[in-house]
Amino acid sequence: MNFIKVIYSTLRLQMKNSFARPMYRFCLIANPIVNTILLYHMFLNSNMDNFTTYVMLGAGLMGLWSCICFSSAGDINRERFSGTLSLIYITPTSFSVILLGKVIGNTILSFVSLVISFLTALLFYQAPIHIEEMGYLMLAIFAAMICFITISILIAYLLTLSRKTQLYMNCIEVPIIFICGFLFPVEILPSWVQPISYILAPTWAVKLIRLSVAGFTDSLIYFKTLGILCLITILYVIGILLIYKLIDREVRIRASLELS
Repeated sequence: MNFIKVIYSTLRLQMKNSFARPMYRFCLIANPIVNTILLYHMFLNSNMDNFTTYVMLGAGLMGLWSCICFSSAGDINRERFSGTLSLIYITPTSFSVILLGKVIGNTILSFVSLVISFLTALLFYQAPIHIEEMGYLMLAIFAAMICFITISILIAYLLTLSRKTQLYMNCIEVPIIFICGFLFPVEILPSWVQPISYILAPTWAVKLIRLSVAGFTDSLIYFKTLGILCLITILYVIGILLIYKLIDREVRIRASLELS
């Protein structure tokens, strides 16, 4: 019960703190609006079936990923600059529990960018919003949320050891958008890039959401994609548990939590 209470309290506080930051509000609100407008005109003459799913989902997912990069991953940097990272690390409550609450709060709030993207396309262009499988879409969004929470924790743990978090956050934002197929199918990427795409969980999360919106004739395709996403996410969780032990050891040896 104390575990749940800590996560809930951290979640609420993190959502308030994140929304109070101008950069986060830009990523959450302005980013999906601007991206929806730009992507709509880019895809307007593409002759793609149901191209609005690529516009709305692409813009929303770009906003979601930006929020994750500059909030979930950036929280380590902010705590370090505030001089509170070491205090959080040695509290009676495990650092992993506090970080989990922060990441869950950020991820839930970041999914608002998907709603904003859909509303922008609807209000500005009267774009038809047609969702073939609403039940499957809810399941896909839940699976995607777990996926992004897992990735956020993994990135945050890795950045705990480094004092160059701002550099790394900027480096991972755009490549993931392209490699994971936020804007276009990964099948059109060069053959040497595609294996990288397929080992990244967001690739399958995007595929799952897009399948739910566009529809499918064989449910086996949906559940196969869901199964791959779950398998990769489980592997990430195992990796997180192993990495946390290594990072905890390195932090105590190197004392790298504070700024030099």
